[in-house]
Amino acid sequence: MKTYFRLLSFAKPIEKFAIPYIITTIFSVIFSTLNLALLAPLLQTLFSGKQVFAKLGPKPSLYNIMGTFNYYVQYMLNTYGKWGTLEFVCATIVVSALLGNLFRYLSQRTMENLRVHTLLNFRRAVFNNVMGLHLSYFNNERKGNIISKIASDVQVVQFSVTSTLQVIFKEPLTLIAYMAWLFAISVNLTLYSLLIIPISGFVISKIVKRLKAQAIASQQTYGNMISYLDEALSGIKIIKAFNATEFIKNRFDAENTKYSSIIRSMARRQQLASPVSEFFGITMVACIVLYGGHLIFTNDASSLSPQNFITYVAIFSQVMRPARAISDSFSSIHSGIAAGERVLALIDEKPLIVDAPDAVAVTGFNESIEFKNVSFAYQEKIVLSDINFTVPKGKTIALVGPSGGGKSTLMDLIPRFMEPQSGEILIDGKNIQAVKLNSLRSLMGIVNQESILFNDTIFNNIAFGKTNVTEEEVETAARIANAHNFILETEKGYQTNIGDRGTKLSGGQRQRICIARAVLNNPPIMLLDEATSALDTESEKLVQDALNNLMKNRTSLIIAHRLSTIQNADVIVVLENGKIAEQGNHQQLINNNGLYKRLIDMQTFNID
Repeated sequence: MKTYFRLLSFAKPIEKFAIPYIITTIFSVIFSTLNLALLAPLLQTLFSGKQVFAKLGPKPSLYNIMGTFNYYVQYMLNTYGKWGTLEFVCATIVVSALLGNLFRYLSQRTMENLRVHTLLNFRRAVFNNVMGLHLSYFNNERKGNIISKIASDVQVVQFSVTSTLQVIFKEPLTLIAYMAWLFAISVNLTLYSLLIIPISGFVISKIVKRLKAQAIASQQTYGNMISYLDEALSGIKIIKAFNATEFIKNRFDAENTKYSSIIRSMARRQQLASPVSEFFGITMVACIVLYGGHLIFTNDASSLSPQNFITYVAIFSQVMRPARAISDSFSSIHSGIAAGERVLALIDEKPLIVDAPDAVAVTGFNESIEFKNVSFAYQEKIVLSDINFTVPKGKTIALVGPSGGGKSTLMDLIPRFMEPQSGEILIDGKNIQAVKLNSLRSLMGIVNQESILFNDTIFNNIAFGKTNVTEEEVETAARIANAHNFILETEKGYQTNIGDRGTKLSGGQRQRICIARAVLNNPPIMLLDEATSALDTESEKLVQDALNNLMKNRTSLIIAHRLSTIQNADVIVVLENGKIAEQGNHQQLINNNGLYKRLIDMQTFNID
């Protein structure tokens, strides 16, 4: 129940929906019950025989529902005759049906608004929390599993939990109204009919007992299936290149078969609950007809009039509808709770990197970035150890070294994508852990080896994350990035859609779009991680020229494996096994005849 009430907290302000829903539902139940109750006077009017007039006794107490009902029916017969009474009863039934359905519509519309409102808040909370999580979280989680939670599980919660909220109020109220009328018609018959209800409840509870465990298994399997789908679509070129199509198809099919099996088993249990409750309901009606017929045939003192007995059977046949809805809700709530627990676990995941309570914003970069005794490890594996060096403002620092030396990790520490286990990173003398994340990252432009683009226009990719950007500003950034000419050659120029992850462009074109995006941001610090390593010679030259334009009058930290990229750097830091092996400019390191010289001779500046 704790999970259920927490899920309902996303419906706040729930009173905005609950109050009108309660009011409209109460009136809907009243008029719906009245429709059935009016069967008795309708039948009494039709089959009252020739003797319509009967002496009216004293007016019954309002607590005597049936007595009061019969009193006013007889009063109508005596006053207006059979035809007048029949007209009044029929008109009352029509008006009651109209009002009952009107209020039912209003209550359903209110509940739908609540459902949509809850889904909006729930999905927003999940997505916002995911966007705030640290990068290492995404390295350890399946992307398909996260997508499944945000897309599928949230939808399950919406329909199962909010629908149960509807059932919890409306169906018990309807059941109470029907039962009150049944007791008013005959106490003995109603008590007799209730004997079989506990048996029905026990059987249904046994049927739905395992649904929650199956729901958890189905959602986990669905997440795996989405993950396989994402991997297959992302890596379709490699799959075909390695003739792995059948392997991928078989892997997906195995998970799909497993998911289908679980869903089939759940459906059997859920679908069995309704027929079982309906069977018990029909059995109860048959027993009531036998017992009620016995009372009528034997002319017992407590016997029913024929019209009241028919009304009783009609109302009792409707009792099973809310009872069946309640039993069905218990079977579906397990899926909702299981999905809710998975999504809440994602919401409860806390980012490891957050602003300190007393963090301050930085508005510019004036002096230097300094590493002081910085160490970093992935669990037990040490990646960086006692790193000390300074990046002065306006200088270009190159990071080189063998693969696995810690270059990319070191660069990721500067925008606080990760946190060092020890040591400090200072920007203008301030520890970056005491600086607000947004202000820190606004000082930096990042261009990676992988060109991260979005399925949108060239214009929107360059202007990404910014509003009120003019065409002139975007075009200026594209010219600096050597991208303007090829953009004009595309079908719609800057409004050309570049496809999923920019697949409609070449590698060099994608990278120049990324550089244009960084130029438009106009940051004082540039972080370039193997920005030209994946390009051919011609594209590399164009991108390198764009990078040179980008680095003018900026502080730059670059990772590269090609001599042409790093030989003009002011300082070259050589990393090996997480430690600084040597540092200096190109000529100094050549003269040292150390690791850098060996790497130059081998031309093996590999990427991490």
